[in-house]
Amino acid sequence: MSSMELERMNTDKSGEEEEKEHNERNTRVCTSCEKIHESISKWMLPENARGTYLERANCMPPPLFIISISIAELAVFIYYAVWKPQKQWITLDTGVWNSPFIYRPDKREEAWRFISYMLVHAGIQHILGNLFLQLILGIPLEMVHKGHRVSLVYLAGVIGGSLASSVCDPLQALVGASGGVYALIGGYFMNVLVNFREMIPLFGVFRLIFIMMIGNFDPIYYFTSFSLKVSFVAHIAGGLAGMSIGYVIFSCFDKNFIKDPRFWISIVAYLVFLVFAVFFNIFLSPAN
Repeated sequence: MSSMELERMNTDKSGEEEEKEHNERNTRVCTSCEKIHESISKWMLPENARGTYLERANCMPPPLFIISISIAELAVFIYYAVWKPQKQWITLDTGVWNSPFIYRPDKREEAWRFISYMLVHAGIQHILGNLFLQLILGIPLEMVHKGHRVSLVYLAGVIGGSLASSVCDPLQALVGASGGVYALIGGYFMNVLVNFREMIPLFGVFRLIFIMMIGNFDPIYYFTSFSLKVSFVAHIAGGLAGMSIGYVIFSCFDKNFIKDPRFWISIVAYLVFLVFAVFFNIFLSPAN
């Protein structure tokens, strides 16, 4: 046998070994992804919808919306904590108050503040609490329902929170992403309630306890933190947005929610509230 033939055989053999190793790596990755998706499907979906989800589930793209918004919120916090003069990290003061992102009653004509306030947080407990809640719930939700659905629910909670606060507590400033976080909690909570009968009883009870513990985490922290004045109206409004719009969108996991009449009913109700809040801010607010 010639040296050229031996070299060709060695090359073919090494190529087969590389391909085999590559396939083994892909198999390990796929197995890991399958286990993750199987666990997520049990937490996020009723039993009759899990098969459809697992057939189409993949790890790409990753949950970009929740990860991106969390990075943006953390980056803004670090900016004001490090590059702006602050007395302490626990409760940020001067730099945050003068931020172009914060919602302030005397700056209501700058309409972007009704959304951008979610990027600014009052202190290290505030930012860590919100990041923990939205990552632990938002990542699984986005893996199941995709970014455009989760972002719609999240932003509905953010806008609803600031508008409700401007109506019910018109002289108070607002910071933090709690409106969006509570919208995710509200949507998930409603889905657990509606699909409770389709779960193993003990597992259903455990999910309800889990989501109620998450929902109570923020209020418990604020009741024990007397240095911060909190707009609970924004939390409640965000939760209600999630319990209406979020519930409908998360219920239509394998369907087009645009065709669901419940979606349009919740959207019309949301828009009525939005128009009223805008009218109130322009003509009736004590902050004028």
